[in-house]
Order: sequence, then structure tokens, then C-alpha cells
Amino acid sequence: MTTIKQLKQLGFTLIELMITVAILGIIASIALPSYFEHVKRTARTEAITSLLDAANRQEQFFVDNRQYTTNLDNIGVVTPTEHGFYTIKADVDNDAGTFSFTATPVAGPPLQDEDCKTFTIDDAGLKTATPKANSAMCWGK
Repeated sequence: MTTIKQLKQLGFTLIELMITVAILGIIASIALPSYFEHVKRTARTEAITSLLDAANRQEQFFVDNRQYTTNLDNIGVVTPTEHGFYTIKADVDNDAGTFSFTATPVAGPPLQDEDCKTFTIDDAGLKTATPKANSAMCWGK
């Protein structure tokens, strides 16, 4: 047989619940910024991978056709990127024999990434990002 005193001991006190909520708040305040930074780095990786692939395909197109192409379909580059975070744009000057690809954020975490907005790679392999002061950090150097 259960007594009233035994029933009272089955619950939590308000102090115990407040302590639990405070601990969860502390853990969340530590974990969330780290998580958001990881999400931004993952999105950057998508841009970098897409640009490196596009540059390699452009060079192969040049070997086959003796000119670069502005049509991304000719080299099999998909825009927007796989997860739809970036669009890829080609800038080609066949007279000078140069090209560059730029990845610009259009959706998701890259729009909130103040450190690495756009990524660019050119025919010489020069990798830049805006703002320019963070180019090496953005490309993972």
C-alpha cells in the first residue's frame, strides 16, 4: 500500500529542475557556436570542391578544343552546387587564354558566413576568397 509520503518523493523539486535547465543552457552555449562553425566549414568545402572540379574540367576542355568555354554544360559543371549553397560562374577570355570560376552563396549557411563569402579560382591555380584577407584561411591553407 502506497502512502502519501511515498507519493511526494516520486517527483522533482523546482530547484532540481532549475539546476538541470541551467546545466543544459551552459552546454548549449558551448556547443552551438562550435556546431555552426562546423556547418560553415562544410559549406565552404562544397564551394572549394566544385571550383576545383570545374577548373580541372575546363583545362581538359582546353586540351580537347584549344579554347576555354563559358558554357558550364559543355564541361559538365552543375550550378547551383550539389546542396544548392553556391552558384558557379565562369569568366573566360580566350584571346588572353585565361579563365576564372567564382562560387557565390545563394542559400543556407554560406549566406551567414562573414569570413568567406565568395570563392574564386583561375587558370593559374590562384585561389582567392572575399574578403581577401581571409583567402588562405577560407581555402583551408
